[in-house]
Order: sequence, then C-alpha cells, then structure tokens
Amino acid sequence: MNAAGETVSRPVVSVFGSSAPLPGSIAYTQAKELGRWLVLAGYAVATGGYSGTMAAVSEGANGAGGHVIGVTCEQIELFRPLGPNPWVKQEIRYQSLRERLNHLVIENDAIIVLPGGIGTLSEMALAWSLMQVGEMPARPIVLLGEQWQRTVDAFVDPQYVRPEHVRLLRLALDPREAVALIASVRDATAESPD
Repeated sequence: MNAAGETVSRPVVSVFGSSAPLPGSIAYTQAKELGRWLVLAGYAVATGGYSGTMAAVSEGANGAGGHVIGVTCEQIELFRPLGPNPWVKQEIRYQSLRERLNHLVIENDAIIVLPGGIGTLSEMALAWSLMQVGEMPARPIVLLGEQWQRTVDAFVDPQYVRPEHVRLLRLALDPREAVALIASVRDATAESPD
C-alpha cells in the first residue's frame, strides 16, 4: 500500500529528471521510451508528476498500459501554476517540496535518474546519501545518459568516496539498458546472503 492508501501490485520505480524537455526533443523521446520499457518489464512508475521528462515517462508508461504515480506539491504550484500531467493515474499530493522529495526518494523499489538540473541532482544525491549511511535500504540507482558519467567522474575522489559507495550507482546509456540494470541489481541483491 502506498501513501495515498491505494495498493500498487507492481514494484515502483521512481524516475527523476528535468521539467524542461519538450515533446519531440531527444530527451523527451528517450524518457517516453523509458516509461514504456519500465511497464513492459513489470514496473509501476512514479515521477514528480509535472512536465518535461516527468510527462514523457508518464506518457510512455500510460501508453503501455502501466500504473503512473505523480507526486505533486502545493509549493511548486505556487511559482509554477500547473497541475499534474494528463497521464498520471494516481496523484500523491504534498504541501511542501521537502515532503514530495522524500516520497520520491524513499517510496520506491528502484530509481532511474535522467539528465536534469539542480533538482534532479539533489534527488539523486539524497537517495545515494541515504543508502550510503544505511538510513534507506540499498536498491538500484541507475543513472541514464552521458551527463551522469561526466558528473560521477568529476565528483568521485577516492579520498572522499569509497569504492563500495560508488558501486551503489549504475550507469546506462539507453532506456532498455537502464531497465535491464534494475532487474539485474535486484536479482543480485535478492541472491546475496544477509
């Protein structure tokens, strides 16, 4: 059962990404494809519920007959007055951005991070940090796209980030690979002894 009191029978993948990409752009098309592949692999999809790649993932998932969760908040709508995208089947609404962020980061079985800006970076970093310190059980975090390869390469210094913490992240170059990585990491985690 999720925060809205509805039962979701499939594992949920939170997808983080930018609100900027427009329909027809490469980023939008890739995100739409990701939504489709997630549903075909048996996942429900959770996004921030608004525009850009959030809409694209939702559109792709909805088109494949999947369950789409949009996690929205009043604080965002104060400065950007728009409601959830039309492909959201279940809206989970919070008052503050912090509550929304916590839900997206914690209430999932896996995470895929698309290219994005400061908000996307903060979502990825929070999930990574909570797993690193054990506050949140480990689950797949897949970073999709060359932007993330460059970001991780620039950020990771062995003096500050241990190899086992770097291994919490997986890198993928296309949506199909990202979905396959989620399945392989989940299978490996299920097989490993406690």
